[in-house]
Amino acid sequence: MMKKWRSMLRGLNKDFYHQVVKGSEIESYLSEKTGIDLKPFFDQYLRDIRIPVFEYSVKGNNLSFRWNNCVSGFNMPLKIYISGKEQIIKPTPFLTTLKLDIEDAVIKVDPGVLCGNTQYYRKISEEGENG
Repeated sequence: MMKKWRSMLRGLNKDFYHQVVKGSEIESYLSEKTGIDLKPFFDQYLRDIRIPVFEYSVKGNNLSFRWNNCVSGFNMPLKIYISGKEQIIKPTPFLTTLKLDIEDAVIKVDPGVLCGNTQYYRKISEEGENG
């Protein structure tokens, strides 16, 4: 992954050498090189003041999750640990339910989601309120 990122940065330097470019050109370039539509990501972090919050709940063997406080279409993947087992999920602003192999799993969010002492994730209760 780091090699791909480094290659993209070098490509930016090569392809846009001594040019004045717009932010949209850089965004399009990165989307093209990654093969991922990064527009929702850039909309969230460059054009919106809200900080997205990952919300989740576990009931039995169901894990429900979503991004809240975010732009429409925001779908950044997230690394979580389900009872110690690493898994990459792709939350959206809409509630998604994933069937798990175990009942009442313990969910841990990747520590990289923390910023200082601030958590950008929260467990929600069955009623949808903060847990």
